[in-house]
Amino acid sequence: MINTLTQLNPAVRASLARWHTMVQAKNLSGLSALLHPDAVFRSPMAHTPYGPAAALELILGTVMQVFEDFAYHRELASEDGLSVVLEFSANVNGKALKGIDLIQFDAQGLITEFEVMVRPLSGLQALGAEMGARLAAHLPAHKLKT
Repeated sequence: MINTLTQLNPAVRASLARWHTMVQAKNLSGLSALLHPDAVFRSPMAHTPYGPAAALELILGTVMQVFEDFAYHRELASEDGLSVVLEFSANVNGKALKGIDLIQFDAQGLITEFEVMVRPLSGLQALGAEMGARLAAHLPAHKLKT
């Protein structure tokens, strides 16, 4: 990993800027334009990934409603310019958490994989409980076969 985003693939840089604009506005209505049709989401609560793109829209749209005081703090990029790590903090039902979004893009700037890691355990548990309450009926249909 490098610590600058200047070496990002130009299409990735543009998609990342659009991602940040959507997150700041708390409006992910344009997310589908950033997702590869076969995109995969890796949850900090589940071993099996979710997909395709519709699953990411559902999960990320819901988490934007669950997170309070969400903010990105640091960004790192891979040497090939196709992956970023975004460090964030948020609160969920009074529990503080920190985490990272590991986002992989293709050469056209479409998100192919979105993986989230969260700590501490109390924050992860609060996040998992709230997401489960909102999505338990919907997520099983999006689990990928591994």
